[in-house]
Amino acid sequence: MHIALDAMPLASQLTGVGHYTFELARSLALAAPADDFTLISPLPHSSSTSDVIEDRSPRNLFNLHLGRKLLNRRWWSLGLPFYLRRSSFDLFHGTNYEIPLWGKRPAVITIHDMSLLLHPHFHEAYLVRRARRRLPLMARSAAMIITPTSSVKSEVCETLRINPDRVAVTPEAPRSVFKGLEAEKTFEIRRRLGIRDDFILFVGTIEPRKNLYNLVQAFDQVLRNTSLSPHLVVAGGKGWLMDDFYSLIRQRGLEDRILFTGYLQDEDLCGLYSSCKVFVYPSHYEGFGLPPLEAMACGAPVITSKIPAIMETVEKAARLVDPESVEDLAVAIVDVLSNEETRNHYSSAGGELVKRFTWERTALSTLEVYKNVLQSY
Repeated sequence: MHIALDAMPLASQLTGVGHYTFELARSLALAAPADDFTLISPLPHSSSTSDVIEDRSPRNLFNLHLGRKLLNRRWWSLGLPFYLRRSSFDLFHGTNYEIPLWGKRPAVITIHDMSLLLHPHFHEAYLVRRARRRLPLMARSAAMIITPTSSVKSEVCETLRINPDRVAVTPEAPRSVFKGLEAEKTFEIRRRLGIRDDFILFVGTIEPRKNLYNLVQAFDQVLRNTSLSPHLVVAGGKGWLMDDFYSLIRQRGLEDRILFTGYLQDEDLCGLYSSCKVFVYPSHYEGFGLPPLEAMACGAPVITSKIPAIMETVEKAARLVDPESVEDLAVAIVDVLSNEETRNHYSSAGGELVKRFTWERTALSTLEVYKNVLQSY
């Protein structure tokens, strides 16, 4: 087989979908050394991404950057279909909701979540309009759809009226870089980032779906109503539609208690995951929920949302809370911070759970999807 994968998510700093794209491509190449895999894009990889890819790419994983203006102008409707028509690829995998809508090559599409259609108020309007127009077309055009959880599969089938037989569930995994660091190393990382004392950690893009507004309110309750005095560390790039969130921090006088690190590289994230008192991820909606698993891989106790996809992923290995209840979140934070036995319980349970998730398993499941599509095409 020669499989082409959408590399557009690698053109900017790597977040969830970018990491999925590269880890899947790399793991596919390792799992199937007799086959070839090519990451294809009209845009070059970001500078930081290029270094990672060059250092970790197997011999049968290739990068193809089609830097031609004519092709780039209408990549999905003209440029990519024309190129695939002339190429020797057997199948195209759209790793981020998009596939070419015409051509002779079969296509597989990954739908990570249905947030744009089910929760449009969390997103910028132009992205919602685009998703409403394009996602149903993409889903109908794909030979198979991949989702990370059964929860998202159900949403795809119900919302887009897709036959369940056309949807395969392939869970994702934390990257192998996420593992506990020794105390001396974490101290050095925290010192460099300006993090002192005990801290609560959140990791993710700062955007409405992540529910940071309620997290800050719960954090404020913890400081005001108990003798606990942790800091809150928010690690992630600035997103969209969050003016009210920053206003809340100023209104509550929490500027000195909350540290924004911005986007962090993996070693720094490992250091924070490994040394936080608790990792809190109170998202309103997720398709899978990788940060809780990354935190578990580093030994952190986890508090996260009682929502379908996350419950499916973490089971009983995390303290689950109602993301809409500030009170529920505050009580959980106090309980975990105050009780070493509780922290140890969730740290141990998370460490056992996360062993089930590997990119090798994800790759093998994805290869089965490819083979089934090509056999029936």
